[in-house]
Amino acid sequence: MPFSPPRRLRRIARRLRAMLPSVAEPDGDAAAGGERRAWEPPFDASAPAPPMSYPITDLAALASRAYLSAAANFHLPFNRASVPGPASALPARRRVLVCHDMEGGYRDDAAPQGGANPDAYALWHWHLVDVFVYFSHYLVTLPPPCWTNAAHLHGVKVLGTFITEWDKGAEVCKEMLATEAYAQMYAERLTELATALGFDGWLINIEVKLDVQFIDNLKEFVNHLTMTMHAAVPGSLVIWYDAITVKGELDWQNKLNEYNKPFFDLCDGLFANYTWKEKDPQNSAAVAGDRKYDVYMGIDVFGRNSFGGGQWTTNVALDLLKKVDVSTAIFAPGWVYETKQPPDFENAQNRWWALVEKSCGVLQSYPKQLPFYTDFDQGHGYQVSVEGQKVSSDPWNNISRQSFQPMLKYTGDQAQLQAFINFKDGPYSGGNCMTIKGSLRQNIIFSEQLFNGGLGMEDRSVHLFYSVRADASSALGLSLDLSSNEQSISILVAEDIASFTRKKQNHKYGAYVKADKVEPYAPDNQDWFLYQATVQSSAGYKLTGINVVCTLKIAGKMSPKTEDRISGVNADGSSLYHASLGHISIQKIDANTEFRPAGSWITEGEHILWSNSSNTTKHVSLKLSWKLKTPDQLSFRKYNIYVEKSMADPNAKASRNYLGVASVDAFYISGLEVASEVTGLKFIIQACAHDGSWQKLEECPEFFLDIVHSEV
Repeated sequence: MPFSPPRRLRRIARRLRAMLPSVAEPDGDAAAGGERRAWEPPFDASAPAPPMSYPITDLAALASRAYLSAAANFHLPFNRASVPGPASALPARRRVLVCHDMEGGYRDDAAPQGGANPDAYALWHWHLVDVFVYFSHYLVTLPPPCWTNAAHLHGVKVLGTFITEWDKGAEVCKEMLATEAYAQMYAERLTELATALGFDGWLINIEVKLDVQFIDNLKEFVNHLTMTMHAAVPGSLVIWYDAITVKGELDWQNKLNEYNKPFFDLCDGLFANYTWKEKDPQNSAAVAGDRKYDVYMGIDVFGRNSFGGGQWTTNVALDLLKKVDVSTAIFAPGWVYETKQPPDFENAQNRWWALVEKSCGVLQSYPKQLPFYTDFDQGHGYQVSVEGQKVSSDPWNNISRQSFQPMLKYTGDQAQLQAFINFKDGPYSGGNCMTIKGSLRQNIIFSEQLFNGGLGMEDRSVHLFYSVRADASSALGLSLDLSSNEQSISILVAEDIASFTRKKQNHKYGAYVKADKVEPYAPDNQDWFLYQATVQSSAGYKLTGINVVCTLKIAGKMSPKTEDRISGVNADGSSLYHASLGHISIQKIDANTEFRPAGSWITEGEHILWSNSSNTTKHVSLKLSWKLKTPDQLSFRKYNIYVEKSMADPNAKASRNYLGVASVDAFYISGLEVASEVTGLKFIIQACAHDGSWQKLEECPEFFLDIVHSEV
């Protein structure tokens, strides 16, 4: 059960220990509540196996650099983030730090290639977050790359956690801080890990009592870590957690004061413990001076002695922090998921984050550069599609697959027409689409903002592509908000312009652009239609918003049966509306996506292992990797991996199966079932460009495994 009694008792015991040092550390693994985790002995990190994200649990392993050794750690290449982080400093305003602490850490997210749980936890309200901390109770918590990729895509920084606690943690600190050189060495090891794996820094949590003789070296550890991180990773952060004081006491201050400010002065911020009182934020701001935004007042969403009670009244604390004008650190927002808040996770999550938005406002904006692409993929689902074609009907989860998330407003059940993420109907690409469904009056245009951009329109013209699936009576388009120092304008883009121009709200739009259908309807693309348009602007404008716009088609554009249906569905004169938006892609006019032909790649299969399961089937596992023969500046967002099985019967058609998606240039195939009549396996690596386009399968690089002549 999430946050089981042992975990609550650990927190109580930790506070008791501050008063009664004789309180004993519980037996077993404190971080996992006694549960044995996959990386514990006899785990062999060098052995080929399904890729896994895992922490470093002792100082010897940290000092040895074993995690960063390709020979010692088979999992290393799969744990590197592929999306670069924001190199700029945090903005000079109130900020929101989110500390993800859920079920001991490393659950569904511990599989870099994803898993099979369509209901796995995910976060999609990135527009409300500045910093994301991946937290657990292991010594060195390394963020799984899926979180780093999704956060970085949305401009959010990601931190790992270094924590010492209990009696074992005190021994760790005594060893780590025995000399100044040791303190510096361990700081450098943490910097090396963040740099190599692609995340942005550390939360440092020293929750032990120490003799004052170690404090100078502890300060040097914090100082050296901050300096080396800043030198290695532009825009990086080191945040100090409010636990141990400068006197060596384990005494949570719940504010910034003279007992923890010496650590604050050496790093980028303080995460104040979450049992603060009403005056503590104001007092902290006074102590911080011009660094008040570097003070992150903790809020425990579970509500354990947290100001305002957390949970559904988390906004009470947020509103106070807004008034005082300091930053916040939201601890364990996975409460919504762990406690199974009704009616379901998707709705409860949207409702809870709406509280954060109301108090803190929107913090991130995108698009900021071109190309811009989104298919609204949340990183989990029940099927996978590629450009309208379903390639898999299996349930899955992989947060690395997330594309830019729309900032849909939570309306509950109040609105007649609602925009929501749809996992049931066939997506255009990824695992879901965005659907607008409900009732709408004939003379009304419904509009909802999806993104609030900050993109300079220096090129003055862009290509806009989008996909739509709609009922016969429902029209859907997009509007782009453009702003300059002098004025703002909204340009509506749609295929059926007339249905919008004849509505009373048409004065909202300063220009109309007709979208052209790119591809005719095909029976195998799940009823999706692809449109394109060219949008022009004057110099000095920025793209500040992307909106979905909906209306009912005008009479004469529909069949008589459809017109009859519109004329009187509801007593209030409204009619049913149902349309879905599959993707949006915005590109420069001169953009030309270039995929290298198959012959330009080197593909390899390593660690090939066969096992027999019966007389008619066997299983194969291998690591697939690829690279360009001539390295250049090309980079791809991700790669779809397929396998085609060649049969002994020359008349038999080879079957193609989707295996998964890779965020790096490697993919591990585990236990692939191979029937006895199969003579060869062709693995296909399909690259996806940053504009969302996929390489044609017949032009993709391949690796062929000849079963007949291989050692099986």
